[in-house]
Amino acid sequence: MRYLERTVNYYETDQMSIVHHSNYIRYFEEGRVAFMDQVGYPYARLEEEEIVSPTISVSCRYLHPLRFGDTMRIGVKLVKITKLKCFFHYEITNAKTGEICAKGTTEHGFLNSEGKPVILPKDKPEFYQAFLAELEPEE
Repeated sequence: MRYLERTVNYYETDQMSIVHHSNYIRYFEEGRVAFMDQVGYPYARLEEEEIVSPTISVSCRYLHPLRFGDTMRIGVKLVKITKLKCFFHYEITNAKTGEICAKGTTEHGFLNSEGKPVILPKDKPEFYQAFLAELEPEE
């Protein structure tokens, strides 16, 4: 699992002074982008190569709230990769207490500049190998 730590901003909270539920999906994305940086294949590189990675599905289970000023730890792991898609699991914890605040998953495809599917092992072997090296089985 790869990690990113960050502090909750005031604008991410709602009237109840807790992080609004929609922000957790953004946290997943921040973690995934950091994951790609950490494995040596930044998302910006994919875009330079005219590849986009749309989100096909997302799920999130909210367990405990985060509040303004809390430091969160966003854990990201790649649990499956096929020739067309990849699947991530996320765990967001309160860095101070260790309490799990949210868990989730995302599924992503890959398209070229014409909107056609990219076959990763054939069209992007370096990317595919970088991700294969990070593969962690589901628990």
